[in-house]
Amino acid sequence: MSEALAVVETAGTGTSVPAVSGARQFWRRLRAQRAALVAAAVVALLVLVALAAPLLTALEGQDPTTYHPTLIDSARGGVPIGSFGGVGADHWLGVEPQTGRDMFARLVYGARVSLGVALAATVVQIAIGVTVGVAAALGNRWVDQLLSRATDIIVSMPLMIMSLALLAIVPSSFPRPVLVTLVIGLIAWGSIAKIVRAQTLSLKGLDYVSAARLSGWGTWRIARRELLPGLAAPVITYAALLVPANISVEAALSFLGVGVKPPTPSWGQMLTAADVWYQAAPQYLLLPAGALFVTVLALTVLGDGVRTALDPRAASRLRVGTGRKDTTGTENANENATGKAPENAADGATRGAAGSANEKEASA
Repeated sequence: MSEALAVVETAGTGTSVPAVSGARQFWRRLRAQRAALVAAAVVALLVLVALAAPLLTALEGQDPTTYHPTLIDSARGGVPIGSFGGVGADHWLGVEPQTGRDMFARLVYGARVSLGVALAATVVQIAIGVTVGVAAALGNRWVDQLLSRATDIIVSMPLMIMSLALLAIVPSSFPRPVLVTLVIGLIAWGSIAKIVRAQTLSLKGLDYVSAARLSGWGTWRIARRELLPGLAAPVITYAALLVPANISVEAALSFLGVGVKPPTPSWGQMLTAADVWYQAAPQYLLLPAGALFVTVLALTVLGDGVRTALDPRAASRLRVGTGRKDTTGTENANENATGKAPENAADGATRGAAGSANEKEASA
């Protein structure tokens, strides 16, 4: 069925060779996009920094929670002593105003929280969305109606308002990063469920799915063996675009004071505390804002590259560094202008005429 090995016929030789696997084609198309490769390198570096946060802070000799009151000028309202916010050998990015906590340590530990919450929330969204979408598409009319209306309700809910309401009533003793992850994941799965349902309905009518059904396979075996592989491309594409959106939501919730609570560092929380220091200590605002900007931009560009690599027919929104130009349209336009038919069409017409002549001779 769908596991059959595709073969292509080598032009002019009549021999057949195995077709290039989908994974190899994906990596080849992704490597052709330089912007996506740069974005992937940036994302990999950010993930490495987040994972190695304890090691990096140990090399610096600092931690994200220790106060250093001797490094701030209390007479000036708590501004760090020294240039560039107290940057030096002991504090690579300076210290926080008013508290003296190390900025580098809080920045790298904040990356763990922001990236971890965004990735975990994306996993929750994909798991719920795929399950609901496939169940709605494969169920009977009543199941489809029930799940579709529930999905419509979820989609209509304003994410930020519902998150604010839920986070405000939950006791503070509950682990805040876990709570933010669950809130984002449980509220924002509606869009992926709609995409999966529509894609599953289109796959149900294909021949290999019908053959699996006629061979006696159960509904969920068909879903697992035949439908889920076909859903991989749109799900991966949407997941790649969900991660930067979830990072922004987590930062916004922390900025509003209902997300991750001190002393746990978070980029959004750092922005909340920095809004009154942008003149006296601008680096306190620029560092977390710059980290958020770079992370969201890199993930967005990478998501666009993944989308284009999985669906080469879709034109990339970011043409920077693709290294290839689509000349098919230009060649066809030139051929039409000169009155020449494409070679494949001419060859097809010649073969058709020859076949007709052979049939007439055989009948004679």
